[in-house]
Amino acid sequence: MKVTLAGSRYFGATVFEAMRKDGTEIVRVVVPEADDRLAQVATAAGVPLHVLADPKIVPGEAIAEGTDLIVAAHTHARVSNDALARSRLGGIGYHPSLLPRHRGIAAVEWTVLEGDPIAGGSVYHLADGWDAGAIAAQDWCFVKKGETARELWERALAPIGLKLLTQVVRHAAEHGELPAYAQDEAFATRAPMIRRSVALTDEPAPRSTSLVVTAIGRDRPGIVSLLSERAQGFGANWAGSRMTSIAGQFAGMVHLQVATAHAAALIAALRGLEAEGLRVVIARSDAPSAPPGRRIVELELAAPDRPGIVRDLSKHLAAQGVSIEDLDTELASAAAPNQHLFKVKAVLVVPEALSNAALRVSLQTLAHEMMIDIALDENMRSA
Repeated sequence: MKVTLAGSRYFGATVFEAMRKDGTEIVRVVVPEADDRLAQVATAAGVPLHVLADPKIVPGEAIAEGTDLIVAAHTHARVSNDALARSRLGGIGYHPSLLPRHRGIAAVEWTVLEGDPIAGGSVYHLADGWDAGAIAAQDWCFVKKGETARELWERALAPIGLKLLTQVVRHAAEHGELPAYAQDEAFATRAPMIRRSVALTDEPAPRSTSLVVTAIGRDRPGIVSLLSERAQGFGANWAGSRMTSIAGQFAGMVHLQVATAHAAALIAALRGLEAEGLRVVIARSDAPSAPPGRRIVELELAAPDRPGIVRDLSKHLAAQGVSIEDLDTELASAAAPNQHLFKVKAVLVVPEALSNAALRVSLQTLAHEMMIDIALDENMRSA
């Protein structure tokens, strides 16, 4: 059995070593980069290497002459029809889900997001359609409570993939054919990439002031309009509010964010509402300045709601000497039914010794683990 192995990283290297130990002849390895871990172990073993010119597709010329089977192990490149035609038995790949559930690049993440109690892996035939080829073998596992996508992959799904790929290649060598049964489209779901981003800028930002405004008075039409007109007139952001009518009385609390340069004028305008029959109380909070040797960074985070987001974020930041100066949270409806989005806005005090690049990399790692979107904006304020 002669195999061309297309893959990358730790999983690709592990599959390479397992198949060779099982007696499979790997005649060529196809990788996205020459310094990939799979490329390194193949080179050390003296196996010919093909580095993709386009990391998104495996062309026909990447497949070695005489290949019986193409095996895809952690490759994000589509194996072209031309490539499959050059292999006697076509190709197989491993997908970390019980196909047809969670077809797509983020199968493990969506398994956790959907709260699936059972996960699994599938070896399937490479064919037209995203992860839609016939199934050659499957196995399953339980998902532990609170387990992250990375933990699930490392504990169970990667070992399942290694076992199934070895099993199917051995079957092909012994029988000259691959097992195949069609996926049931009635149970197909999608697992698209979860967008993650970290943006860090060095542009100075104007100092801002938070105003928490409480207004009480006889209920009548137009009170909210009076508040919003004054906020808008000074360029203030209406960050949040709670309003009600009780026993004929209006009671409202509004959180406004305004440039510090306009704060005093806005406060005066709001106090002018007392002439309209409202009692107005205003609590002012100026944005903090960083102490010597530290800087202020504003953070925004959005993630599918789950227990422990603030705990994980605060522990991650504290481990790097970053303190949280201010924290606001909000629970909002998400696009998917019965799901909610947890949003965090925070002001961080960051040591100057922690560079922008290091902070960005650190938060990108956290975003990957927590499946979140993170945005950062550095405000260069004097101490």
